[in-house]
Amino acid sequence: MSSQVRVAILGATGAVGEELRLLLQSRNFPLADLKLLASPRSAGRVIPFEGEKLRVEAVGEHSFDQVDLVLASAGGATSKAWAAIAVESGAVVIDNSSAFRMDPQVPLVIPEINPEAAANHQGIIANPNCTTILMGMAVWPLHQVQPVKRIVVATYQSASGAGMKAMEELKLQTQ
Repeated sequence: MSSQVRVAILGATGAVGEELRLLLQSRNFPLADLKLLASPRSAGRVIPFEGEKLRVEAVGEHSFDQVDLVLASAGGATSKAWAAIAVESGAVVIDNSSAFRMDPQVPLVIPEINPEAAANHQGIIANPNCTTILMGMAVWPLHQVQPVKRIVVATYQSASGAGMKAMEELKLQTQ
């Protein structure tokens, strides 16, 4: 990839897609272009980004042409449907869904723990869910000193993990 990256956010209108957009902006990511992709239901929405108004496009066969990097956060079914097409178009996909987490051909990367694994991708890089990432980052220094053999964990998952609809439902339930 060159120093200027052509990025597409798949799931751009969801809660995580919105955060990805804000991160790209706040971190001054070297964007050559940003494409916002979502379902046909969200297509046509206009979203501000760095003083411009970007129109959300419905994801389709040619959505990944001229894209270097796809940040996918639209759910497992969407990732499974579109990741291979993005890779065939020449993009690298960083997938935030559960679609590829258990695939032995896809590196599962937590940058603070195993960044080198990202170099061995075949077009798709997966990341664990949020709870696993945080637990891994907390346990990793301990594991370096004394290998951890087993962890038993119970978690309470946030509504945001299920997307905007779940967050809106929770809001209605608490009023």
